[in-house]
Amino acid sequence: MKEERTFSIKQTATQTGISEDTIRYYEKIALLPRAERKDNGHRIYRQGDIDTIQLISCLKKTGMPLEEMRPFLTVSTDADPAEFPELVGLLRSHRENIVSQIASLQQVVDFIDMKLEQGRYRKSCSDETQDDASGSRGEESKSQSVSTIQMSYFPLSTGKSAGLNME
Repeated sequence: MKEERTFSIKQTATQTGISEDTIRYYEKIALLPRAERKDNGHRIYRQGDIDTIQLISCLKKTGMPLEEMRPFLTVSTDADPAEFPELVGLLRSHRENIVSQIASLQQVVDFIDMKLEQGRYRKSCSDETQDDASGSRGEESKSQSVSTIQMSYFPLSTGKSAGLNME
């Protein structure tokens, strides 16, 4: 029988892109099981540990809080999702939140693009000279409509510095 390959914490950090300190932290808060130790006290990680760290990293990139990840980490990677309808529901809900965030961020990007095309930062989006400003550069520009919601990202009448208002 072939012995399973083991990895040091440094090798694990390199493979996962997660720092050694973060790996230790995940162990401390029991997001990862305590690593086995060699006789000299150094941690030993297996491929399953690396897979779990990569899953944590992926879920973290989606904005999922560490505490909400716990149920997902207890399920085997080859498990049938139909056996865990509550986790499927949580993941669907989390996905909807991400899609909503993407839509909000896309509105901000569209607004910024429009302002960069116009070359003006303090005019109303309903300004009729909008087409003249973008067309005078000799470029074909995309016609973008901006809603009043988008305009609320950058207050026009306040003396305060502009900031994003995302809830």
